[in-house]
Amino acid sequence: QVQLVESGGGLVQAGGSLRLSCAASGVIFSINNMGWYRQAPGKQRELVAVISSGGTTDYTNSVKGRFTISRDNAKSTVYLQMNSLKPEDTAVYYCNAEGVSIRQHDFTSWGQGTQVTVSS
Repeated sequence: QVQLVESGGGLVQAGGSLRLSCAASGVIFSINNMGWYRQAPGKQRELVAVISSGGTTDYTNSVKGRFTISRDNAKSTVYLQMNSLKPEDTAVYYCNAEGVSIRQHDFTSWGQGTQVTVSS
């Protein structure tokens, strides 16, 4: 099994910053893509940002220029630096990882979610 543990959510005023972290552990052989999703009340979960094992990144349009995704492969950890936060960024943020286990099985794992609330 592969576990993802998130940290760093909280309450911040509009224009502020937060940094989310997500550490993967377990029977991991390799991790390919790592990403962050979010789900606001009454809305579907959406992809926020994704980063490949080689460092290629992609972002949803609404966060481009404000959010930065990065990863530390040695620590199996992915980060999301969120700047210039807006009230519409309020959501539960979920970490996601896709890879291969030690037993050569593909896996997709999710974190438990961390609340980000941006006040106006």
